[in-house]
Amino acid sequence: MEKVRWINTVLLLAALVVGALCASFPIAQAQVFGSGHHTVTVQVSPITAVAISGGSVSLAITGASAVAGQDQMSVTDQSTQLLWGINSSAKKITVKTSLAAPLFTLNLLALNPTQGTASAQVTLSTTAQDFLLNIGRSSGSATLRYTGIALASKGTGSDAHVITFTVATQ
Repeated sequence: MEKVRWINTVLLLAALVVGALCASFPIAQAQVFGSGHHTVTVQVSPITAVAISGGSVSLAITGASAVAGQDQMSVTDQSTQLLWGINSSAKKITVKTSLAAPLFTLNLLALNPTQGTASAQVTLSTTAQDFLLNIGRSSGSATLRYTGIALASKGTGSDAHVITFTVATQ
């Protein structure tokens, strides 16, 4: 019993010595001198980006594309693409030409759109017509297929169109 008391006393003294040492060498603590805060807000505005890749299109109807005995001649081009990026819903793309009285017919069709639904082939006029539907909140592309149609009976000449693609609410 005396031995147990002696061990307890030694343990108690050891604990006191360790405690005294810890008090002499305090553990490093971060000192706070002040603090501050602020609010950060991320705001996203409506984004509507439309671009054409591939440059200008030139459609030339020549004797090589004509069939003897037929009045109608045509030529197509698929060298350009329509690209878009839109972050709001219920959108479509419309198309129109600047040329009010063309000599020849110009048709346009969206091929393989990556988003949305292509309308049927459009005969371009100065009135905006639906071209791609259901494209809201997407980025995508579609190949543009232009078809120029001329009647031999209309003679020669040229039409210069400025084609405008517009994102509109569906």
